Amino acid sequence: MTHILHRQIHADLPVAVGGRGIELFDRDGKAYIDASGGAAVSCLGHGHPDVTAALHAQADKLAYAHTSFFTSEAAEALADRLVADAPAGISHVYFVSGGSEAVEAALKMARQYFVEIGQSQRCNVIARRQSYHGNTLGALAAGGNELRRAQFRPLLIETHHIDPCYAYRYREAGESEEAYGLRAAQTLEEKILDLGPETVMAFVAEPVVGATAGAVPPAPGYFRRIREICDRYGVLLILDEVMCGMGRTGTLHACEQEGIAPDLMTIAKGLGGGYQPIGAVLLDEKIFRAFADGTGFFQHGHTYICHPMACAAGLAVQEVIARDGLLENVRRMGDRLARRLGERFGNHPYVGDIRGRGLFMGLELVKDRSTKEPFDPALKLHARVKREAMARGLLVYPAGGTIDGAKGDHVLLAPPFVIDSDAVDIIVERLGDAIDAASAAGELRGRAG
Repeated sequence: MTHILHRQIHADLPVAVGGRGIELFDRDGKAYIDASGGAAVSCLGHGHPDVTAALHAQADKLAYAHTSFFTSEAAEALADRLVADAPAGISHVYFVSGGSEAVEAALKMARQYFVEIGQSQRCNVIARRQSYHGNTLGALAAGGNELRRAQFRPLLIETHHIDPCYAYRYREAGESEEAYGLRAAQTLEEKILDLGPETVMAFVAEPVVGATAGAVPPAPGYFRRIREICDRYGVLLILDEVMCGMGRTGTLHACEQEGIAPDLMTIAKGLGGGYQPIGAVLLDEKIFRAFADGTGFFQHGHTYICHPMACAAGLAVQEVIARDGLLENVRRMGDRLARRLGERFGNHPYVGDIRGRGLFMGLELVKDRSTKEPFDPALKLHARVKREAMARGLLVYPAGGTIDGAKGDHVLLAPPFVIDSDAVDIIVERLGDAIDAASAAGELRGRAG
């Protein structure tokens, strides 16, 4: 009997009682390799002594002070660190408790910015189908995850969506990756012109798409063209790096690999590594200056913004990543993970695409590799894979609705930055066994033909 409203009401969940390194342990003594970091959260794994020590020290000093009265040393230090390492133009940080809150705050910042500079007619938000930007109402409205949006649609603000940059599904035969990237980006300009450039406030996008589509990277040149289009029409570029940022793709910020800087950036999961709930919006100097020279405040706030405990955890996580050279390990182990996935699944009858960057990889599962036809959604293949993986002591992050919110299955991998080559090999081996077992079920085998 539980009094918790769990995500799956009838699920029989094991009870987690401990964690060390890349493993979690349940009450029955079973160990699980956390190959997804929960939802790409646990970048340092579990029980890291430096982070827990920082939390103890902060708790002894100051647990909480409301931001209408005080700032704190922990928040100021973390902000200094993040701005020092941020893309060009970023000057300030706004701390929140997670990714959805960060996206909500970024949308409000974009709106207030235009009000402050006398362009209050700008209110339209453009995002992409098959994106995910959070579960609060504003973030859900911006996102393109149709499965999550459907029942709440009457409550959502009006937003506008263009096709994702999703080469596996949208690149035409004979089209180069570069040509496809430019074609995909051009749909943003078309949408801006359709809505009226003077009405468009922001374009929101994940540099590498996360949970909804499974580690989909952009085509070469896509984001450079997106940046040019936003600049041409005075539209703010909001990059959502909640899942793909803070080192996950091999650079601290995923947009570094695109050679661009955003006007607003949201970060969260890898910021605090799961040791405390924390997220943030990084904002360009021009946005801060509009607030500072205008009303003098940002009309938004929550009780737990800039929480000292959360900021202390975030600072400790970022210091460990820098001190231990973990971004280099992400790149090296990411290369190994991509190679091992290719070796194991490159000719697998039900794996259509292997994609991603760094320690952020996805497998798209298909019924027919030649046609890219997905499995019948009623089979819930992604859920079968999750169960089979957990039975083998492996945690991965599968999802359905990969293609359009209804059809398609994928598996997302996002192991901790501290992973080594032996663990990479074990992850691939266990995942291979799980996918084989899930796809070998009698019903599935029959429907696959």
